[in-house]
Amino acid sequence: MVKVPDGGSGEFDHAMAQRVQYQAPPLLEEELASTPLGQFRKWFADAVAAGLPEPNAVSLATCGLDGPSVRMVLAKEVRPEGVRFFTNRMSRKARQIEDDPRVAMGFAWIPLHRQVLIRGRAEPLPRAVAESYFSGRPRDDRLGAWVSMQSAPIESRASLYKRVVQVAEEFPEGMEVPMPDYWGGYLVRASSVEFWQGQPSRLHDRLRFKATTDYPWLDEAAAWTVERLQP
Repeated sequence: MVKVPDGGSGEFDHAMAQRVQYQAPPLLEEELASTPLGQFRKWFADAVAAGLPEPNAVSLATCGLDGPSVRMVLAKEVRPEGVRFFTNRMSRKARQIEDDPRVAMGFAWIPLHRQVLIRGRAEPLPRAVAESYFSGRPRDDRLGAWVSMQSAPIESRASLYKRVVQVAEEFPEGMEVPMPDYWGGYLVRASSVEFWQGQPSRLHDRLRFKATTDYPWLDEAAAWTVERLQP
């Protein structure tokens, strides 16, 4: 574990130079599941069993007319057809997906020395699917969706709290909080899924499922080939 330096460039440089020697078992072809979904579920179960915080956190990289950007989101489902996440449809990520639906995602389970790297295409989920998910969110989270115009500039945190009070008055306790028109979800359909396992001497194992058709389902073994990549 890297200790966060509390002052001085020398201490910072020392912390940044630290190395962890990976000692995990290798990832071998004969032990790999026959489908990307099967292997993901196996590794995700390991991350949950290890007690890792928010194992469904995933980096999402997009690129629009204003250039590239990346951020962490929470994957809410990994289904045969792809990965689902939900967000404000006026956010930067949403605007960039509209410009270019090609995206990349990265799950990183650092204590297990594992990553899952996905490349594919994002498409909007039907509104009914988003509403079903939204209705199950905690009330404060649903109110928060009405408060935040995600990615837009804001004067101060105080103005954000003022808006919280206004929205709470618009939807008082006991009243249903509907999903805003500008809120929704996306499905990322994968064209490749790489499973990365850290190994000693940085000779990492990298096994990639590569689609043989356009964006197949993750549980279709016949639609994927497996290749080993250089560390």
